[in-house]
Amino acid sequence: MSKTYIPAGYAPLLNLYDTQKAIGLLNRVFEDTLCGNLHLRRVSAPLFVEAASGLNDDLNGVERPVSFDVPAAQREAQVVHSLAKWKRMALYNYHFPVGEGLVTDMNAIRRDEIPDNLHSIYVDQWDWEKVIAPRDRNLNYLKATVQRIVDAIADTQRTLQSVFPQLSVLPQISTSLSCVTTQELEDKYPELTPKEREDAWVKEHPTTLLMQIGGALKSGQPHDGRAPDYDDWQLNGDILLWDELLGRAFEISSMGIRVDAAALDRQLTTAGCDDRRQLTFHKLLLEGKLPLTIGGGIGQSRMSMILLGKAHIGEVQASTWDDETIQVCGDAGIILL
Repeated sequence: MSKTYIPAGYAPLLNLYDTQKAIGLLNRVFEDTLCGNLHLRRVSAPLFVEAASGLNDDLNGVERPVSFDVPAAQREAQVVHSLAKWKRMALYNYHFPVGEGLVTDMNAIRRDEIPDNLHSIYVDQWDWEKVIAPRDRNLNYLKATVQRIVDAIADTQRTLQSVFPQLSVLPQISTSLSCVTTQELEDKYPELTPKEREDAWVKEHPTTLLMQIGGALKSGQPHDGRAPDYDDWQLNGDILLWDELLGRAFEISSMGIRVDAAALDRQLTTAGCDDRRQLTFHKLLLEGKLPLTIGGGIGQSRMSMILLGKAHIGEVQASTWDDETIQVCGDAGIILL
């Protein structure tokens, strides 16, 4: 059964050609604004990495990467899930100073993703990473960074609406940031599922930083999965926006202050992933050789969805869809790219 939801009476605010123009403008404006707000420089990034490097993002630990052999190099390569660990190695190799960072276009294939309005097997996002000082490894620094990202989103929306007045009917992105932990949500809504808790909270707090994702809560279950070797589970978070069109919380970014040696040591053991300690990335980190960083991914297609008032991610990116999704969207007059 298709997981696609079509809001009653939905009609795109922009035609197909204007949608393409708006996506291009959005990407340019947001990236430039983000770089200014966070002191980032653009770099090139890989589509695939060596499997043995340990650089691929393991997400929740069950997703299978797309792998292929490279006979000329006698290596096995994996299409990236994200660049969470690659970015930190790049900052190390490029000798970025404290207070500066990088941003890049990340294109990934997540073959085990279950497509719906917000999810596709193709993932496109701005991946960014920034070198920080030891004193910056705290929640206040995380919150201040998120505020700058939210401000960049709101600035981008204002630019888009000045160029495409049709978009002015959309709700304005609130720059008033609400911060809440996953444990606080469980305490407040013990009878709800994690996603239902997000919806209940974000409906009342339309721009939210949901913090401390990955570790077990008092119930014994984590709010959501998080790989143990990039975010510090006590210093991370998701940026959630309320999508009035779909009537749900909308994750626009997964990010956090990254693990230091102590946090990596602790989380590898907690997650039962001690075998990763011998991988190049993990050895460098455990030896204290990699810079301390903060970073995350910001969904490009999701940003286009919420700022252009789109109901389905297939309206703003080209991917592969099941027959039912194609049929449901076609019946509703939705053009999948």
